[in-house]
Amino acid sequence: MLSLSAVEICHLYVSPGHNFVGHHGREPDDYPMIEVAMIECVAGRGIRSDRYFDFKADYKGQITFFSLDVFEQLCQVLGLGQRSSAEVRRNTIVRDVDLNELIGEDFEVQGVRFHGMEECRPCYWMERAIVPGAHEFLKGRGGLRAKILSDGELHSTARFAALETLRRQSVASPFSRERAG
Repeated sequence: MLSLSAVEICHLYVSPGHNFVGHHGREPDDYPMIEVAMIECVAGRGIRSDRYFDFKADYKGQITFFSLDVFEQLCQVLGLGQRSSAEVRRNTIVRDVDLNELIGEDFEVQGVRFHGMEECRPCYWMERAIVPGAHEFLKGRGGLRAKILSDGELHSTARFAALETLRRQSVASPFSRERAG
């Protein structure tokens, strides 16, 4: 079992519905990707409150991972400027890990165990969801589909760090002391 204790989870997303799955030949739906600070992983079932929770028995994509490093490269190469990683419609956005190396491997993140199933191959919808050229750029680096092997929670470390910084700044602010006094 590979332990990815040092992996940074930059963003976590869930969506209540499918925008592209099952929409071939018709318009996509408009379900947002909702950023959350924590997701609840349920072994064999998926992420509670996500569109793929109990989607199919033994589903290979109970959770998806995507590299923020790849997303930043995509934005730079295609001249997108500042964009949200929610556009790739993956659940867990990480930094500094080669997700393709996890295909066929058991691994652990923040105490939750997973099995890497396959690349989360980009589909032609990426041209519409992001920008023309995204589909071709993401071939071979579309992320990772994984099965959840143990129950647990994943927390967005970057988001918590930002919230803690804001909390500390507000405590140290002279305005907060004036209100308290």
